[in-house]
Amino acid sequence: MSIQAFRMQLKPGTIDEYRKRHDEIWPELAALLTESGIYDYSIFLDETTRSLFAVLKLRPDNSRDALRSNPIMQRWWDYMAPLMEVEPGNRPKEWPLVPMFHLS
Repeated sequence: MSIQAFRMQLKPGTIDEYRKRHDEIWPELAALLTESGIYDYSIFLDETTRSLFAVLKLRPDNSRDALRSNPIMQRWWDYMAPLMEVEPGNRPKEWPLVPMFHLS
C-alpha cells in the first residue's frame, strides 16, 4: 500500500457545482477507480483559496497510471474541465504534496 496526496485548483464560482458532481459520482467511475487499486480516497477544500487537497491509498498492484487512457476517465475529465485548472486533454492539474508527518 502507498499513499499519494496532491493539490488541484478550482476556478472561481465552481465550488458548489464541484461538490454536486462528486456527490453524484458516476457508478462506472467509482468502479473504475476501485478496480484500478485506488481506495480510501478523499478530497478536501480550502475555501479561501479554492485549492483541493486529495489523499488516496493505492494497492501494491494498482494501475492508476493507466487511468489516463481509459474512456470513462477521459469523459469525467471533460465533464470536470470547466470547473478546474487542467492540462491539455483536460486532466486536472496536480501538484504533488510532500509527506511531512504521519501518525498511525
